[in-house]
Amino acid sequence: MTAFLGAGIVLGLSAGFSPGPLFALVLSQTLRHGVREGIKVAASPLITDLPILLACTFVLSRVAGYRGLLGAVSLAGAAVVAHMAYGTFRAERREAAPVQGEPKSLLKGALVNALSPHPYLFWLTVGAPMILKGWKMHPAAAVLFVLGFTGCLVGAKVVLAVLAGRSSRLLEGKRYGYVMRALGLLLLLFAGFLLRDGLRLSGWI
Repeated sequence: MTAFLGAGIVLGLSAGFSPGPLFALVLSQTLRHGVREGIKVAASPLITDLPILLACTFVLSRVAGYRGLLGAVSLAGAAVVAHMAYGTFRAERREAAPVQGEPKSLLKGALVNALSPHPYLFWLTVGAPMILKGWKMHPAAAVLFVLGFTGCLVGAKVVLAVLAGRSSRLLEGKRYGYVMRALGLLLLLFAGFLLRDGLRLSGWI
């Protein structure tokens, strides 16, 4: 059973520190609204991954036709991330208090995670098979894998938020605007990747 826990930890840390839309959103929300909001984004997989896991397990039992569904999800994700990139790109200064409503960081993180094909691909190809394999050995093995993966995934994002919060003190004036534009461009780049994945999964390219 320790092998399943170890696999979950390694995969969770790898996914947590890998660049992606959620990675960039953790940084941008932390710099715009503070560490607390970045941690909310980091915690969003706790909301989205269980439904994704259940959906992927269901799909695995009916393998045919899931690429088109993933394509639609990816295209929707591209639109959401592009909209967030626009907001990040326009941020000119650090916001000490919400100007136009609440940051809604947890909601934004959940949307980005739910509308990206990557969690679905992970659970379809790696996560769900590992869980099914562990369950056959002992239910605790499957549970340890999920806990190890999710805990390290969220923990890695929290570390990113804390580090970004500490470095934000060095970002004042124009430097802050430059960093936010760079993060906006990074989010826009990831939106482009999601668009490409959606078109490929849908069979349009």
